[in-house]
Amino acid sequence: MIPVFDGHNDTLQRLVAAGPDAARLWQQGDGAGHLDLPRARAGGLVGGFFAIWVPSAPHPDDAAHMRQMENPPFALPLPDEIPPEAALPQAFAQAAMLHHLHRAELLTIVTRGPDLHATIAAGGIAAVMHMEGAEAIRDHDALHLWHAMGLRSLGPVWSRPTRHGHGVPFAFPSSPDLGGPLTPAGRALVAGCNRLGIMLDLSHLNQAGFDDIARLSDAPLVASHSAAHALCESSRNLTDRQLRQIADSGGLVGLNFASSFLRPDGRRLPLEDIGVMLRHLDHLLAILGEGGVAFGSDFDGALMPRDLPDAAALPRLIQAMRHHGYGDALIQRIACENWVSVLERTWRD
Repeated sequence: MIPVFDGHNDTLQRLVAAGPDAARLWQQGDGAGHLDLPRARAGGLVGGFFAIWVPSAPHPDDAAHMRQMENPPFALPLPDEIPPEAALPQAFAQAAMLHHLHRAELLTIVTRGPDLHATIAAGGIAAVMHMEGAEAIRDHDALHLWHAMGLRSLGPVWSRPTRHGHGVPFAFPSSPDLGGPLTPAGRALVAGCNRLGIMLDLSHLNQAGFDDIARLSDAPLVASHSAAHALCESSRNLTDRQLRQIADSGGLVGLNFASSFLRPDGRRLPLEDIGVMLRHLDHLLAILGEGGVAFGSDFDGALMPRDLPDAAALPRLIQAMRHHGYGDALIQRIACENWVSVLERTWRD
């Protein structure tokens, strides 16, 4: 089985909601969501980015917004900014959950390249602590504290504004060129992450913020879970111009499995044709090259394709890539090796 290292999951939030039963849920599985230890093993998953993400407060129009996303065009309003004091308790709870699983030896938090290799070689699950939206980071001291807790990947925004910059709304069809540049705090965050070796994630970021990070950062540019705007005109997807910027930096894009970011019609309905995923991979490979493409599933955070309902189904995607004409060496790079390479070059250890 070809090993898979995945660029994004939102499983921590689901585990926190499970309370005291979380470790058993992860270890034994309960069939809910997309990812747990048995399904990771069944799918060949050897590691990935475990996201800390703070949800916005429920809105009276949430149900109507979901219906809109099933029937484009749509342009949903951005949720309100969440202040650090409101974000911190939820972010800490998710970080604590990841450390709980680490102490129980149900996965291993990795912060260095050698640890990443050793965990995979030993048959463990290598977990990168990632933060999706930097609401919980008030200042430079807070960034250092999170780094000490194991944070090694950070997206300055989710799809709402933060004190650091602007996320793109959920909109189709739409360009990502919406909103302004990084704030002074956002520019300082980029510099701090570069000094500490924290990977900066461009997924969810608007074009102006993307361009700022491309100009300011000395690390490879990375979008952990995005797809090709040329094939699906969602604001969340990357234009060819952005893909070329990532390629020029020696960076990487993890293909998002979320159906609505893959389907040419942008509808939030299960993707019925896995061949659409292969067309996105072909497009990314044509611009980024064989070393610049990986997976970024968004397990437990998005609507999955019909043939990829959870992590146990990953071999179906691998087999489809073979049938499409990808050789095993290229599949291994996309499935695992490219993530390992970009992390080693970013962490600099």
